[in-house]
Amino acid sequence: MNHRGKRFVESLEDGRSVWLEGKKVEGLAQHAAFKGTLRTISGLFGMLDRPDEQEIIGYRTTEGHFAHSAFLVPYTAEELAKRTQAFHVWSKRTNGMMSRLSDYARSIITGWYGARVQLGRLDPHFESKISAYYREARDRDLFLTTAILDPQINRASGLEEERIAERFLHIVRKTEEGIVVRGAKMIATGAPYTHDFVIFSLLKFEQNQEDHAHVLIVPANSKGLHIVCRESYADDRPKEHILSSQYEEMDAVLFFDDVLIPWERVLLQGNVAAVQKLREYKGANSLAYHQTAVRSIAKFEFVTGVTMAIAESIGVKDYLHIQEKLGELLSQVDVIKALVIASESEAKLDESGMLVPEISYINTARNIGTKFYPRAIEIIQQVGGGGFVQTPSGMEDFYGPISKFMHLYFEGATVSAEKKVQLMKLAWDLVGSPLGSRHELYERFYAGDPIRHYAQQYQAANKAYFTDPVWKLIHEGGK
Repeated sequence: MNHRGKRFVESLEDGRSVWLEGKKVEGLAQHAAFKGTLRTISGLFGMLDRPDEQEIIGYRTTEGHFAHSAFLVPYTAEELAKRTQAFHVWSKRTNGMMSRLSDYARSIITGWYGARVQLGRLDPHFESKISAYYREARDRDLFLTTAILDPQINRASGLEEERIAERFLHIVRKTEEGIVVRGAKMIATGAPYTHDFVIFSLLKFEQNQEDHAHVLIVPANSKGLHIVCRESYADDRPKEHILSSQYEEMDAVLFFDDVLIPWERVLLQGNVAAVQKLREYKGANSLAYHQTAVRSIAKFEFVTGVTMAIAESIGVKDYLHIQEKLGELLSQVDVIKALVIASESEAKLDESGMLVPEISYINTARNIGTKFYPRAIEIIQQVGGGGFVQTPSGMEDFYGPISKFMHLYFEGATVSAEKKVQLMKLAWDLVGSPLGSRHELYERFYAGDPIRHYAQQYQAANKAYFTDPVWKLIHEGGK
């Protein structure tokens, strides 16, 4: 294992409380639910050790060492392009199947750091705190993820109801060392592998709800913090489940049982207006959302490639209705690519001097992706048809007593029987396995409520730009 990758894996043995199937996990790196994903992540982190790859995903800091380009504050088009390149390479290496490789949360921190002077108006200690943490996260190559949602208890009730308020993460007391918080947060994707959680809420707080208004950096091994994982979709049979064996990034709910957050990790607390302004800061959001759109390109390209391979392997690629579906997938790829390119070509300097992608195009890419991905999965199902449920239970049959029949009856139009079965199993990991179902759900909702986001796009739009020509035509036509 490479140096950085080895260091990363070893760093997770830090006393963190990870729970799976009712048991506290001991030896994360050896556990069947996590070891495949840890191999993947350690390989990605190790790219900064390799001279032929460190320039591709990283940049040399003023101190002289290489850091991942998610930590690069972009002031020029070249620096913004370097960030895109790093996101693209990691996404292609994982076929877009791992959404929280830390580059998303790192981008939030980078955006806050880049605008530290301007955001320092929110709190007199913010600038020094974010500067110190940014340098620590960058120089220690920390894995970061977010937990920004609140538990689903009763969506019809809010913080005005005490039984809801006491379960949403809130401050219970303040000490000389820091604040003590209690409650729960969700959904922390990549939680078992992270070093720190970036914690805040999407709720719009009232002035009397200041105990719930905070922005925190929480170490994963904090005393009293429990990382409660969902069922694992990992599978240690790579030939049977190529995706599930290496891309199970895991989702978790966080329980805070009176967790002490040191003051240096409390970026904001108690100031409802300041918390909302930081959460809505366009520069950081643009940098982070940009990463999600770049990742989407890799994922849609992968889905398209799998579908094309199936069409070729079963001899249907020349059918017009199949070509129409494949063309639709290619259109999806081009639309997301075009939106990313547009966001970069129309990037603007914000008040901090950072060059940030045009967020309207990024938001469109994220919103339209919620409809594109389920449709892409539907197309794979339509092209593969019954072939998905005709695959044998295991590849062992190709080497057993019935191997001659396996090779005879599973042969494809352009590939061997063994390769065809492997392809169908790979595709099933996308469309029918627990991992595949999770990904469809994730792509529908990872950015939040898609209906609300579409509505927000309308609310933020320059409506006069669209309606003025209409009224002008009516006015002139009536003369």
